[in-house]
Amino acid sequence: MNLSKSLVWFRRDLRAFDHAALHHALRGSQQVFCVFVYDTEILDGLPRDDRRLRFIHASLASLDEELRRLGGYLIVRHGSARDEVIALANALDVDAVHACTDYEPLAIARDSDVAQRLAAQGRTFHAYKDQVIFEKGEVLTLAGQPFSVFTPYKNAWLKRLAAHPETLAAYPVDAYAHAFAPPTLDPAPAPALPALEDIGFTSGEPPLEAGMAGAEALFEAFVEDIADYGRARDFPAEDGTSRLSAHLRFGTTSIRHLVRTAQQLILSGAGGDGASVWLSELIWRDFYAMVLAQNPHVVERAFKPGFDALQWDTGPDADALFAAWCEGRTGYPLVDAAMVQLNTTGFMHNRLRMVTASFLTKDLGIDWRRGERYFALMLNDYELASNNGGWQWAASTGCDAQPWFRIFNPVTQSTRFDPHGEFIRRHLPQLGKLDAKQIHAPWQVKPDVLAERGVVLGQDYPAPVVDHDAARRRTLERFAVVKKAVNA
Repeated sequence: MNLSKSLVWFRRDLRAFDHAALHHALRGSQQVFCVFVYDTEILDGLPRDDRRLRFIHASLASLDEELRRLGGYLIVRHGSARDEVIALANALDVDAVHACTDYEPLAIARDSDVAQRLAAQGRTFHAYKDQVIFEKGEVLTLAGQPFSVFTPYKNAWLKRLAAHPETLAAYPVDAYAHAFAPPTLDPAPAPALPALEDIGFTSGEPPLEAGMAGAEALFEAFVEDIADYGRARDFPAEDGTSRLSAHLRFGTTSIRHLVRTAQQLILSGAGGDGASVWLSELIWRDFYAMVLAQNPHVVERAFKPGFDALQWDTGPDADALFAAWCEGRTGYPLVDAAMVQLNTTGFMHNRLRMVTASFLTKDLGIDWRRGERYFALMLNDYELASNNGGWQWAASTGCDAQPWFRIFNPVTQSTRFDPHGEFIRRHLPQLGKLDAKQIHAPWQVKPDVLAERGVVLGQDYPAPVVDHDAARRRTLERFAVVKKAVNA
């Protein structure tokens, strides 16, 4: 490929290193322009104070700064991405548009439309694998079929990586930086980065340190303690996770860089057991991306079609329970503390994502899609594939080797993973004076003892909205109705 001018379209890949599309464009073109579009087709459905926009805005500033160091610059537009990219390709008279592949159904449709419109103008569209290690049909069963259970997928994934170590090779950018089009060539000079207020959103500090530097700082700190990850990751009161999920979502770090480092730590022994456990979590991400790409129906329906027959609770009572779940008013402290954390920070610990999702679907009997949509609205790191996969796992409608009658007990989860109540106290200060035994199930404590500790149920903290044992029985009945169809 030897092109005169190219345009690199940044989406969920906001970095200027180890970047597949940027590497190929620079290597094969004489001049390379870079664009990011605040896509109104996505943004119009978001709240005006969405934290993710602040993270994106700060990350774009970091990206533009790095591109300018390399000799280029970032063009930023606001509008329908499919229209803005076509218009800019025309204005710059580029031969090709380069982007990193996106696997979500709406993105696939958008990119197909852009490719067709570019082709009609005599231009080409090139997409490159970048956000996953193995995509779509690269990891298949011996029969050539997609996997539906994680563990055999993981084993096949590791086997393929061992056979193709070049998969982790970085895509260098600096070596080809001479091909960047300098800022003086901007056909429509404008501030490199419009203020968030200019596109209708509220400005402020991002919810976590953004950009490439923010991702690397988090990663370096995490690597120092990665050996303990296998244990620490289950305890939400500890800072035992990488906190890199938002950076992976928006591509301010490279998945190849993370996997390469994990491999090195495993091979050297410096990462202890934690490095292997963490690598498994990165493989889960590939797994769910594959599931979505191979089974786009999961966006709206159960992965296992038989479970579409499940009768979830609806009506005013279900709506009231859903509101209590969203607002952290269920009367189950670990569930409520997790929801308060989500609502106030945009982050939720992975163990608690399972606990809260199980509670909504198995204790409250509410459709997993309602919870999935709420997480999509609130999570800083929201991405469709992992969010959908996690919710369907919790609801037992998705890819899971475990039987559908697995139902988390929220009190047992609380005593096991927040044994001293530290996490609960952090987010539910009204329970702060309860001791390590009382705090997990306040309704089991005598009222006079609660009063001594400053807690009156129904006033300072709600009574449980549901009895777990009774809810468990209802869930077993709910699933029993459809199990024959699923097993048929």
